[in-house]
Amino acid sequence: MNQQFIGTKPISENLFDKDKLEDFFKKNVRDFSGNLKIEQFKGGQSNPTFKITADEKNYVIRRKPPGKLLPSAHAVDREYKVISALRNTNVPVPKTYCLCEDESIIGTMFYVMDFVDGIVLWDQTLPGYSQKQREQIYQQMNYVISELHKVDHKKIGLEDFGKPGNYISRQISRWTRQYRASETEKIESMENLMNWLPENIPDDEMVSIVHGDFRMDNLVFNKAGTEILAVLDWELSTLGHPLADFAYHSMYWRLTAQEFRGIKGEDLSALGIPSENNYVEMYCKSIGVNSINNWDFYMAYNMFRLAGILQGIMGRVVDGTATSAHALEQGKKAKLMADAGWEQVKKIKGAL
Repeated sequence: MNQQFIGTKPISENLFDKDKLEDFFKKNVRDFSGNLKIEQFKGGQSNPTFKITADEKNYVIRRKPPGKLLPSAHAVDREYKVISALRNTNVPVPKTYCLCEDESIIGTMFYVMDFVDGIVLWDQTLPGYSQKQREQIYQQMNYVISELHKVDHKKIGLEDFGKPGNYISRQISRWTRQYRASETEKIESMENLMNWLPENIPDDEMVSIVHGDFRMDNLVFNKAGTEILAVLDWELSTLGHPLADFAYHSMYWRLTAQEFRGIKGEDLSALGIPSENNYVEMYCKSIGVNSINNWDFYMAYNMFRLAGILQGIMGRVVDGTATSAHALEQGKKAKLMADAGWEQVKKIKGAL
């Protein structure tokens, strides 16, 4: 497990006006008391995240990063909206307190939520856990994402959280624009994907709330690792296609650890981790469908999308606005991800 992703680190003295932030908490956070102590979480590439301690109570703030930002990126206000709306569903989320759009407080927009005391798991092979525990962890992830996709977004006030319909087409256009805005080198496989994907979108429209980045290290587990206490990092959430969202979560069966924290090539049976087919069957049973058509397309699409996300990180490295030490390492993986996505397309073409 890479310690550079885990825990908190001190912040520089001039990062925030501590008195101004403390005054904001006193006015806007119910039952707040005490003197603020501020630390920054080491993990995360996009929205800087801070632990706020006051007396015996811990909070978290998520802020937009400073500097030049891509259009529509770093939407902490959307994160706040969806987390607040999901509070009384079967999807575990932190309690939220308030959204601050006044940039004079800490320099950018931010929101306040509860700190969830648990563990974040980074290695998908789950070293240190038993076969049974690994099985339970994967079952928990499957259960939570299926529960998210079953939420009636209209009933919880998220009817206007995104444009229903044409989700895949709009996402391909969005990530093509984001990729171009952050482009630092010519990647042939990415060019191929940007040309092929829009012409081959399946006609199987479905709409649900989608997380957009549902993966193991965006979840907080209890100390035993057997229950998900909170789903984090909702920056990319919207109304979209649930199968595309699930395929993003599932693409790690087709990626190696070197490509992007994948489990391809691991002895899954010996580890107690379900196969890709079993994991998909578990999800299908939960949401009430028999099977997923066009699975390889959704894999290719999500690898393209992740390549776009990683290229965005690389763009922030070049611009000097990246927020964590491992941003360069992540950004370099954009080409690996695009190559993997084009391999999925070759698989589709071979089956035609």
